[in-house]
Amino acid sequence: MELAGYLVNAVVLERRSVREVAAEHAVSKSWLYELVARYKQKGDEAFVPRSRRPLSSPSRVAPEVEDEIVELRKALGEQGLDAGAATIAYHLQARKSRAVPSVATIWRVLKRRGFVTPQPQKRPRCSYVRFEAELPNECWQTDMTHWALADGSPVEILNFLDDHSRLLVSCRAYEVAKANHVVEDFLAASAELGAPASVLSDNGAIFTAVTRRGRCAMETLLASLGVTYKHGRPYHPQTQGKIERFHQTLKRWLKKQPRAKDLGQLQAQLDWFRAYYNNVRPHRGINRRTPAQAYGARVKASPNSAAQRHYRLRNDIVDPYGKVSLRYGSKMRHIGVGRALGGTRVQLLIAERDVRVIDDQGELLGRCTIDPGRNYQPLEKTIVSAMS
Repeated sequence: MELAGYLVNAVVLERRSVREVAAEHAVSKSWLYELVARYKQKGDEAFVPRSRRPLSSPSRVAPEVEDEIVELRKALGEQGLDAGAATIAYHLQARKSRAVPSVATIWRVLKRRGFVTPQPQKRPRCSYVRFEAELPNECWQTDMTHWALADGSPVEILNFLDDHSRLLVSCRAYEVAKANHVVEDFLAASAELGAPASVLSDNGAIFTAVTRRGRCAMETLLASLGVTYKHGRPYHPQTQGKIERFHQTLKRWLKKQPRAKDLGQLQAQLDWFRAYYNNVRPHRGINRRTPAQAYGARVKASPNSAAQRHYRLRNDIVDPYGKVSLRYGSKMRHIGVGRALGGTRVQLLIAERDVRVIDDQGELLGRCTIDPGRNYQPLEKTIVSAMS
């Protein structure tokens, strides 16, 4: 330190007063007195810059606590589970072994130990536009994602997630997820938790038949229950962002597990993860509560009591075997009009399960009520006999 050496020499060698030298060079008298005393005691070593680190730090995290933080970080990461600072704080609190450091302190420990790389270029969370249902069961999000078994066989995992609480309502694995599986999983979840007020999905064929100008099984079921059915905009997965993000969490955990050899083993893994996700894992999006805690904290929403009836028109031509076809509940239903009318252009007036068949002159040819348990739907016998 050149200035320090100059000032000390001015006092010690020239025998000038400390007050005079300090005033002339605009430095503190006390600092100059301390510098001269240190020089007289240690010589030139007094001018070597000294660390300002305190001799002791009572608030510093104890080494054993740091080791416990690192141990949790490794253990959670190896299992494919969330291992962020807040999750580690949650697990430390659950152990109740000692005072738990703040989330910021845990993050600094992880950074110091090399587990965290700051990413200041990431978009700040405050810039995101978020929406969330006000009540549990107000909206369930549903979607399907792909996975593979140990032998490489592709499978599909169908999930339902509560929008408000992030509760994993259902998680089932299938070789190929079909429309009837969506209905079965929804009914099972509704029997356990109650039916939701609405359901949100994408426009996959197992979720909607709008592009086929009909109704799939799920749409028919929800309409009969008074449950509002909503679909995201095509090619815009952000609308179903919560369940899309959940798929990342699920797959990150599955990658850390032994690959299941069959659907049974995979389903056992999914059942374990669902219990852990709902009851143990704190969720960042709901103030670090578990989904089960958030789900049980408020009154549940319920469907609109007024069922929504579905009306549509269909133009068709009676085939040579006397039938016209209609999709209902994700299956093609064949309505018997009569061989004598083969080749006749007809129009089907559909009101939910009630179907009226009229010709191009507006004459009623027959009517029937679709039986969901049958593919062939005969017209009422009185009308069939009248036509014959």
